[in-house]
Amino acid sequence: MRAPLFSPATLAAAVSLALPLALYAVLPQAQADTIIDHANGYTMNAAGTLQRFTSLAFDDLGRIVAVGSERETAARLPKAEHIDVQGKTLLPGLIDAHGHVFELGEIASGVELFSATSLGGAVRAVGEFSRSHPKNAWIRGFGWNQEVWKLGRFPTAAELDAVVGDRPVLLSRVDGHAVWVNTKALEMAGIDRNTPDPKGGKIERDAAGKPSGVLVDAAMELVNKVVPLPTPNEARGMLDHALAVLSKAGLTSVHDAGIRVVQDDLYRDYADHGKLTTRVYAMIGDTAADFDELSKEGPLKSYANDVYALAAVKLYSDGALGSRGAALLAPYSDMPSTKGLLFYPNAEMQAKMNKAMKAGYQVNVHAIGDAGNRQILDAYAQLIPKYNNVELRHRIEHAQVVSLEDIPRFKALGIVPSMQPTHATSDQNMAEQRVGHERIKGAYAWRTFLDQGSRIACGSDFPVESPNPFEGLHAAVTRQNNAGVPAGGWYKNQAMTLTEAFRCFTLDAAYAAHQENVIGTLEPGKWADFILIDRDLFKVPAEQIGKTQVLQTWMGGKRVYKRDKRPD
Repeated sequence: MRAPLFSPATLAAAVSLALPLALYAVLPQAQADTIIDHANGYTMNAAGTLQRFTSLAFDDLGRIVAVGSERETAARLPKAEHIDVQGKTLLPGLIDAHGHVFELGEIASGVELFSATSLGGAVRAVGEFSRSHPKNAWIRGFGWNQEVWKLGRFPTAAELDAVVGDRPVLLSRVDGHAVWVNTKALEMAGIDRNTPDPKGGKIERDAAGKPSGVLVDAAMELVNKVVPLPTPNEARGMLDHALAVLSKAGLTSVHDAGIRVVQDDLYRDYADHGKLTTRVYAMIGDTAADFDELSKEGPLKSYANDVYALAAVKLYSDGALGSRGAALLAPYSDMPSTKGLLFYPNAEMQAKMNKAMKAGYQVNVHAIGDAGNRQILDAYAQLIPKYNNVELRHRIEHAQVVSLEDIPRFKALGIVPSMQPTHATSDQNMAEQRVGHERIKGAYAWRTFLDQGSRIACGSDFPVESPNPFEGLHAAVTRQNNAGVPAGGWYKNQAMTLTEAFRCFTLDAAYAAHQENVIGTLEPGKWADFILIDRDLFKVPAEQIGKTQVLQTWMGGKRVYKRDKRPD
């Protein structure tokens, strides 16, 4: 996970004339139950070329039978039920290639700090939440960012103690790679001046060596391990909330970047009972006990009609740029005393990757700094030839700051760069300060990756960023945040075209999950995953892309979201 600013209100509120008639021949015996008429439809073909259509037909199983014009579909399927969408723009369901589903659901139950613009505002919000939730054993919160507060330092436990001293407080930084805790939480975790920094983590300390209240990366586990696990009902509530948010955002598929046994059980239960309203391609978190349990029968490539899959493993190479945990080859430009943190020595990281590959899993590794990316590329260079498994489409998640000499290695090794466009526009306030003018040339370098032929899988890293994919499309095209900053775009030379951005949130995100033959475009034989939106995405000015509203979301031929006519 890594970094921006969105409020849960935002969460709650997410070219040829027609396809050739030859496409109808794919499923000659199928009888569609439903035809969508009078659509302003856009999709792509298998080659990634933008296509237009006005009518979409799908059968009672939810699979697409025909895509073309009203005349053609009506003649072919005379008994189907027709739905007239009155010229609304229809797109394939969008795909988020990197998110955290349960964490998205969890933020609704804690203190919202994404919108806190000052330390004082954050502290007040924690105090107010504590007073209004007197029965909460722990006060949890999400989204603080000291860079926005212009502190020049991390916040402290003492600042939280002033408003909550009797109960432990645990607040996750916006990037998910640091937590801010009060003294009660430090005491419950047994953290004091004699506690050493764990491997791959850091306990922030004051001038006297006493823990000051912020734990970075692996140090977070020192306190996380004493936090009570969610009850089954709480976990279901998290998943229910997240699924509602995702459907409202127009996401018909997400890649959940790191799950455990309990979450796998819940996903399967929801899939069995028709409650999984967004497809989930899940990654097992690490190769420890949960992997040993979940991998007994090997990768689960498809479950319940492609609603769920568990065929990948998620590992971490380093931390995040905002908390200076990302591992760099040379010291941070704004803090020469540190290069950040590699979570594991090379041999240990390679052993984890080897264990996953040996079991047949796609390996997806979080790497943000140029040292983190190089460590993983070096490991792939050793392991992919060993197992001859380039076809597994191994990934690097974020690929955020990459040495220019390492970028071509992604293409040479067949590694998918899984990137999040809004990270660039959220990080513009500190990224160049962290890495300097030269290293920034290989950071958030979408154009460089695309020009060499890499297929980028786009996502958001929700809840670090808003799950709204239209904000991601906007950032990819303009290199600006939602407020249009900076004028002209931040390093605009690395921007995508709208068609490229659309492809990375659809076809190429599906490709990164080995699902391009079942979702990602609207073609016969694929699932009828699509959305209706309130504007023509390919004709509006670029500054309007992020303001797009989803009117309806359909997954597998069933409508899972319809926008209320009342304004949000």
